[in-house]
Amino acid sequence: MPDCPRCQQLVTADAVKCPHCSLVLRAYGHPGMPLHQAGEGFLCATCTYDADDTCTYPQRPHAKTCMLYHNAAQPLVEEFDAKPLQPKGWAGFRAWCRRHRGWLLLGGILVLSLGVALVR
Repeated sequence: MPDCPRCQQLVTADAVKCPHCSLVLRAYGHPGMPLHQAGEGFLCATCTYDADDTCTYPQRPHAKTCMLYHNAAQPLVEEFDAKPLQPKGWAGFRAWCRRHRGWLLLGGILVLSLGVALVR
């Protein structure tokens, strides 16, 4: 459970307001829009969007609250080393056949044509 930035009391993760000090924790009262708040100083000093000059927030560079804030020290997209799953065995063979069905059809027609030509 997160803390309230003002009174440091525990609040539920989906709370719109702090039940202790009534500080608004969600933008526009919507539980899905977090409202980032600065304790000391301003949020813009550590924001990614202020650093790359793409911020259009009217309170910039003195914003104490912002719903678009992203800490510049954290990456925007998480990096991961996941390889795509490739089926093995019979399932892998069937997947390969599905991917190359055009070439398989063309090869089958070629083999059938050669077979008919050699028989005659």
